[in-house]
Amino acid sequence: MSHAEHLPGVLAIDAGNSKTDLALVSVEGRVLATARGGGFQPQITGAAGAVDALAPLVADLARQAGADLQPGGRPLTSHVSACLANADLPIEEQQLHAAITAHGWAPSAYVANDTFGLLRAGTDGPEGVAVVCGAGINCVGLRPDGRTARWPALGELTGDWGGGGGLARAAMWHAARAEDGRGGPTLLSAMIGAHFGVAGANALAEALHLGRIEESRLHEVAQVLFAAAEAGDATALRLVDRQADEVARLAVIALTRLELLERPVPVVLGGGVLASRQPLLLDNVLARLAAAAPLAEPRVVVAPPVLGAALLGLDHLAADPAAHHRLRDAYLTDRPVAA
Repeated sequence: MSHAEHLPGVLAIDAGNSKTDLALVSVEGRVLATARGGGFQPQITGAAGAVDALAPLVADLARQAGADLQPGGRPLTSHVSACLANADLPIEEQQLHAAITAHGWAPSAYVANDTFGLLRAGTDGPEGVAVVCGAGINCVGLRPDGRTARWPALGELTGDWGGGGGLARAAMWHAARAEDGRGGPTLLSAMIGAHFGVAGANALAEALHLGRIEESRLHEVAQVLFAAAEAGDATALRLVDRQADEVARLAVIALTRLELLERPVPVVLGGGVLASRQPLLLDNVLARLAAAAPLAEPRVVVAPPVLGAALLGLDHLAADPAAHHRLRDAYLTDRPVAA
């Protein structure tokens, strides 16, 4: 590559609450370099601060690809395609777009909520619905004419429930109340205690509060919740059922808003909770979709979500279809599941 030219391709960014994946992809769909960083939380650090934290990862990509990346120098590649958690409102997308553009990594940039990346990873065109259930929960729907169905996705303030964080907190709430007598019996407290090596849920809460156990480990309670549900615990089963209802409800509302219930349309399911393919949750979601949206075509994306960001970037560059196929082959792409 000439020092006077940038590398023709895409800098793809998938930034989630718990981790960030980047990929440098050629216009032919070849993955030239990858990098991973921590969670992306512009609501805490500010848009500029969150994007600044990506700079060392981008520099790492450049080194892997043999490019000479200098601050204020020539661009690294043709286009930045960034699908970002916590880019929930138009003003947030604009702020993050400005912060990315300021780094000069490419002459053009696209910024969207990470749910759009999941949707593109699970579809071949601009039509479908995606529900992400990872650390939190969100949904987006898209028609070829550009119409979208979206949610603010600001947590409990905007009516959201679930995701790994929500499930963990709900399990802790029920476990703690069972432990002190305010709630009914459940296996959760004992199983949470065994998982963390403490006496129970209240002991875990104390350890988290005092910093003896890292707050970042709280999400592990969701794994315990599924184990308790598999063991037949009624409280855990109710929480799993509620999560399935939330996922299916979001998908059906998006399909309804976009008038897509009457024809076969992909419904893409992803994020850590759904991608783990817990049978009690996934089978419940599929049954609800089959009843409320029988023509929907559910599929679980198991490939890294950065694939969707990269595919959107190739779309922007009008890359050859073979490039899209080559890129999908480089990742373990989505797997359709029977409803």
